[in-house]
Amino acid sequence: MPISTEVRRLSAKWSTGVGWPKRLDWIEIQGIHGWTGQRIELRYPIMAVIGENGAGKSTILQCAASVYSSQKSPEKKKVRYASDFFPDTRWEKIEKAEIRYSLREGTTRYEKMINKPTGRWRGNPERRERNVIYADLRRIQPVGARVGYARLAKPNLEEANSEQFGSSKLVRFKRIMNREYEVARMVTTSIDSKRSVPVIMQRGQQFSGFHQGAGETTVAELIKPDFPQYSLVLIDEVETSLHPRAQRRLIRDLAEKCRELELQVILTTHSPYVLDELPLKARAHILEIANTRQIIYEVSPEFAMSKMDDVPQPECDLYVEDERAERLLIEILIKHGQQLIYRCRTIICGTASVGQALGQMVAKKRWRRPTCVFLDGDQGVADGCINLPGSEAPEIVVFQSLKSRNWLKLHERTGRLFSEVIDACTQAMVLADHHDWIKYAASKLLIGGDFLWQAMCSEWATNCLSADEAKKLVQPIEDALLGVPVTQPISIFDANEQGLLFEK
Repeated sequence: MPISTEVRRLSAKWSTGVGWPKRLDWIEIQGIHGWTGQRIELRYPIMAVIGENGAGKSTILQCAASVYSSQKSPEKKKVRYASDFFPDTRWEKIEKAEIRYSLREGTTRYEKMINKPTGRWRGNPERRERNVIYADLRRIQPVGARVGYARLAKPNLEEANSEQFGSSKLVRFKRIMNREYEVARMVTTSIDSKRSVPVIMQRGQQFSGFHQGAGETTVAELIKPDFPQYSLVLIDEVETSLHPRAQRRLIRDLAEKCRELELQVILTTHSPYVLDELPLKARAHILEIANTRQIIYEVSPEFAMSKMDDVPQPECDLYVEDERAERLLIEILIKHGQQLIYRCRTIICGTASVGQALGQMVAKKRWRRPTCVFLDGDQGVADGCINLPGSEAPEIVVFQSLKSRNWLKLHERTGRLFSEVIDACTQAMVLADHHDWIKYAASKLLIGGDFLWQAMCSEWATNCLSADEAKKLVQPIEDALLGVPVTQPISIFDANEQGLLFEK
């Protein structure tokens, strides 16, 4: 989806290098909740941290809140410490913990550490001051379910105090929820001056938090506090209770406030819609690999979802003419671009003419997601398309290459005698129509046609296709995933025979 106007404006201001006089650049975490010294870099004013439950997303926010001596944060009215977020309990004890960090104030850079080598945290007096707002949306409960709120649901209670949203906040609230509200306010009652209840008015009728939608309560409580200029805003599970369109509108609202007030925002999420609203450099994914954490930056929403779901979420569409071309392409990627195979899905488009039309859409940047179109090698060069290797149909290219190398180890892959494979495949090549070759050879070998073709493609991709030729096919896919545009037809015909030049 195209980046919103609000995010584009934020990116434009950020790219000037001017502004944001208070900035947290990175945090390293050691000895806390399984972290072993990994660094999270904060590369954009709004940084989205993605990962599975338990990956350590909330730990990053808690560490970020700990490195500053907060100037009496508006919602808590107290200075917070690492010990508030990481207390010793009956079941766990924090020892040998370190939170290293780098921050900037104007042109001055500070690299500091708070740590707990034994029983007490050290480094608190050296902390710099900054307003820190911590919004833990994952813990927001419906008003009626909160401790001590049931007694507020009495019709005879009087309002003690009413804090009405000003015009600016009311506009933000309406814009995020995409609803018309005449009034939005936070109210306390005559029997409890500390517990506030959100109250809204819509079409002349009032609704309290006891009867509002959960999303309305979430957004009301998020925008309730004022964000002082240059603040650090930490939001845990920003998408809580919000449907996709509301999630997108909330990120756009945060981008606008971030630009106006030069805020720094770190948020955690599981939502592809949140990621989709932010540029690549604003995304950091925590992966747990071999019992250790690894942080990968600039991931796509599809990549993030595929790592948090059993169902793959492809990032890039690869169009091919038919099943034979599809299998050939897959085997090439398995051998020469395995890091891409789970990020892409193959789609059979049918005829070469359809592929050429799709390639025109690639060349004109009509696709809303990364897309590559592959034509068989005998189809010639076409705008926005990539040719599969050779100057013939895939079956001819693979059969001829394997035959010239005495069929290599195809017999081992198929579990048949070497002589049987030679006879079946050689006889198949006598047929006039190359589309019949696989069927004929597979029938002679008493195996399935798809199985034989997969074995042939794998053997060919492993032992016949050179690394340079493979790169001419793999590189355009990598470029598509990175957003590098296709500026001219791409072919991987044999350059010596065809006289074509290749450009990266």
